This record gives sequence, C-alpha cells and structure tokens, in this order.
Amino acid sequence: MRDVTLLDIFEHHIAQKYLRRSGIAHAIAVAYHAFHLAKEQGIDVDVAAKAGLLHDMGHYTWYRNGNWDYELYRKNDIHAIKGAERAHKLLIRLGENPVRAKEISLAILFHTDSFLPTNDIVRTPLQQIVKGADEKDEEEGGLHHYRKIDKAKARASIIRLDGWIDKELENDSA
Repeated sequence: MRDVTLLDIFEHHIAQKYLRRSGIAHAIAVAYHAFHLAKEQGIDVDVAAKAGLLHDMGHYTWYRNGNWDYELYRKNDIHAIKGAERAHKLLIRLGENPVRAKEISLAILFHTDSFLPTNDIVRTPLQQIVKGADEKDEEEGGLHHYRKIDKAKARASIIRLDGWIDKELENDSA
C-alpha cells in the first residue's frame, strides 16, 4: 500500500500550480515513460513515476520583451534545484515516506545537466531513468512544455497510471 498516490499529488493545489507552469501533458508523459523504464530495469515504479510527474515543478518562466526566451532559460535556469525542494516539501506534506520523498527529490535534482558546471555527474539508476524519461518527451526549443491536455483526460491518465503502479507493486510482493 502506497502512502501517497499520483492522484493525491496531482490534485494538490501546489502541484497544480507548478505542473500548469511547466506543462501538465509533459509531466504526465514523463511519468509514463519513467514507469516503463523503471519496470524494464527492476526499479521502484512508484518512486520513478512520482519523480517523472514532478520533475519540472521548479520551472520559472523566462521572458524577454514579452516573449519566451529559451536561451535565457538555458543560461540561467535552476529549475531542477527549485523542483527538488518543492517536490520534497509537497511529498512530506502529503504524507510520503521521508526516505522515498528524498529519493524522489534527488531524482528530480539530477534529471538535467542544465544547472551543473560540468556534465560528469554519476547518477543512480532512478536518477538516470527520470533523466531518460524527460529526454524521451523533449521537443526542440522547449515546446514540450506547451502541449495541452484536457483536465478530464489528464486526471484519467493519472488514475490509469496509479492502477498500473498498484498492479506492479502487488505483483512484486506476491
């Protein structure tokens, strides 16, 4: 039995605020990719999907003269740091196991190299899964953050993924 489901996270007003900013369709797609990659590699699918869903909740919108400036974002953004902090606080607030909340937050922190001075970090398998899941859904110029999804479809997708996670965890414990 999980302490916190994806639906618990998704429906929280703090998650909604930041998921809308970074793109709900992208967040859900990354959660699905993370689930599948984790399942293939024998990694905890629940932790992977949660990190995938929340991986971009640290995004700030970088604008210049009223227009999105992707290069300004690439040069100055620290969304992985902010996202790890926000995700940890949200997960603890929702009642997630503190050890799991930290693991999820660290996966969010290391899902990108954009804030690191060098690209030579050695990631854990979970951290690599979240990075790979994000890369599977990326589009040129950050356009993946602007794809739209209907609220009802987004919620149904989250519920479906929660069901898959429950089934996997049940199979693992049997």
